[in-house]
Amino acid sequence: MAAAPAGAAAAIVDVRPLGGRQFEVDVYSPAMDRTIPVWISHPDGPAPALYLLNAVDGGESGGPWTNRTDAAQFFADKQVNVIQPIGGRASFYTDWAADDPVLGRNKWSTFLIDELPVALSDRFALTGRNAIAGTSMSATSALDLAIEAPGRYQAVGAFSGCSGTSDPMSAAVVRSELQLFGANADNMWGGPGNPAWAAHDAVLNADRLRGVALYLSAGNGLPGVHDTLADPSIGGDIGRLTDRLAVGGSMESVVHGCAAALAGRLASLGIPATAVFRNGTHAWPYWQDDLHDSWPVFAAALGV
Repeated sequence: MAAAPAGAAAAIVDVRPLGGRQFEVDVYSPAMDRTIPVWISHPDGPAPALYLLNAVDGGESGGPWTNRTDAAQFFADKQVNVIQPIGGRASFYTDWAADDPVLGRNKWSTFLIDELPVALSDRFALTGRNAIAGTSMSATSALDLAIEAPGRYQAVGAFSGCSGTSDPMSAAVVRSELQLFGANADNMWGGPGNPAWAAHDAVLNADRLRGVALYLSAGNGLPGVHDTLADPSIGGDIGRLTDRLAVGGSMESVVHGCAAALAGRLASLGIPATAVFRNGTHAWPYWQDDLHDSWPVFAAALGV
C-alpha cells in the first residue's frame, strides 16, 4: 500500500479489485493523518451513494456488514455505490474534541462529510445524492451526520440505535459503549453537561431532519423471528440463544425506548418517518432485514 504524505489532500491511495463490482480502496484522511480502508460496491456508470456504517467495533473485530450480512449480494444488482469504511471502533463516527489515549485521533465526521466523498467522486462516478445507514452505535452516528450536514443526505437509516445522546439514559448508553473499548467519552464531546452532547442529540435536533427520508427500527427485547434454535444465526446452539435473549434482549429493550422517543418527536413536528417496531433482540439478522426493508425508502430518495 502506498503512503500519502502528511499534509496531502484527501485522496485515493490504492484500489484493489475484489471481483465483480467490489473494491477495497485505501483513502487518505488529512484530518486523521492516516489511510482508511473502504469497501465499495460500484455499479457501471454514475450512481448515488449509500454510506454503510459498521457497529461499535467499526467492523474490525466482529466483522463488517459484508461479513455479517448479505449486503454485498443484495446490492449486486442495484444502481448505487455502497461505501463501507472499515474502522472507527467506539468512535461514534464523530469528530472528537481531544485525542484519546486508547483510540487515538477520531475526526470521522470530517472524513465522512468532507473528505471521503471528494476523494471517491471521480473514480466511482458519484452523483452527489447520498444516503447513510448504521446499526447499534452507528445508528446514532447516521442521524448525527445528517444533523451536522443538512442537505448532504437524502435518506437516513437508523437500525437499533439510541437516537438521543444528552438525556441521562442515552448518555449512559453512549458512555458504556466507549467503555467497552477502554475509551474516555470526555475526550469525545466533553464531560457531563458539555453542550456538545446536546448538539449531537437527534431527538433535540429532530427538526434538522426535515426533508430527509427516514427509516427507524428497533426491537423490544422479546424473542422475535430470529431468536429461535432453528434460525441459521443460532444453528441449534442453546448457549448462543440463551446469550442472545439475555444480553441482546436487554440491550434492545433500552434501544427501543430511544428509538420510540425519536419517532414521537418526529411525529410531533410533522416530519414523516418509517418507524418499524417489532419483537426481537440486538442481533445482526434483524439488521439484515432492516437493510432489505429500508432499501425502497432509500431508493426513492436517491432516484434509483
